Amino acid sequence: MAKKWNIAAVCATKGRRKLGCVTAYDAAFARLADEAGVPMILVGDSMGNNVLGYGTTLPVTIDDTLRATAAVVRGAKDALVVADLPFGSYQCGEDKAVENAVACLKAGADAVKLEGGAPCASLVKRLVSAGIPVMGHVGLCPQSVNLYGGFKKQGKTREEAARIYKDAQAVVEAGAFAVTLECVPSDLAAEITAAVPAVTVGIGAGPVCDAQWLVMHDLLGLNGQVPSFVKQYARLAETVRGAFAAYVKDVADGTFPSR
Repeated sequence: MAKKWNIAAVCATKGRRKLGCVTAYDAAFARLADEAGVPMILVGDSMGNNVLGYGTTLPVTIDDTLRATAAVVRGAKDALVVADLPFGSYQCGEDKAVENAVACLKAGADAVKLEGGAPCASLVKRLVSAGIPVMGHVGLCPQSVNLYGGFKKQGKTREEAARIYKDAQAVVEAGAFAVTLECVPSDLAAEITAAVPAVTVGIGAGPVCDAQWLVMHDLLGLNGQVPSFVKQYARLAETVRGAFAAYVKDVADGTFPSR
């Protein structure tokens, strides 16, 4: 019988076992990921791009996150579930941020994730003090896409790399059990992974991190264009499109239903 993943179990894998982790936004796919042995599921604000039809993550609300989190928790029995705090849910003052994070745990999440480095350290400390496990997120922060002028790799200059390194250290020192490193050079990810006691979770950050994220829709081939670092393990868009087309044809020509 599988054992439920918790914060301590995830932290204990650092330097011992690499974790392949994914996003999920509903009970059906969360159940499949859980049954496949995925140890950690992120209810990402990437639902904005992948489920809700938005061009960015920015329109996602805390209510969207809470509904999706509750659904994922109903599907995933053993995986540790991390709820992404969406844009606007923690930039509104620490009291409101704590309230929103508490709501995520009440919806069933085991932890929350928030984007930002040193400027968020005091909030991370406040959340952890309130009993809320926190995952940080540094490097490319999609909620700040308007500052970057697009989704661009971060940490390519010495100054950027130093800032990202300090950001990772700041959130870990504030109490984060893990930190996502998104779209940063592999050597920077290796340096951070070696320096911090927390679990590093890479996405577009090379193979050196303690764990990896992939967006479910990218991994399964449900999206058209995917980032260059993605490995697609299936081509489900073709399969699903073909199934829909076959069904429409069968109904149109009278072969379904057959009785």
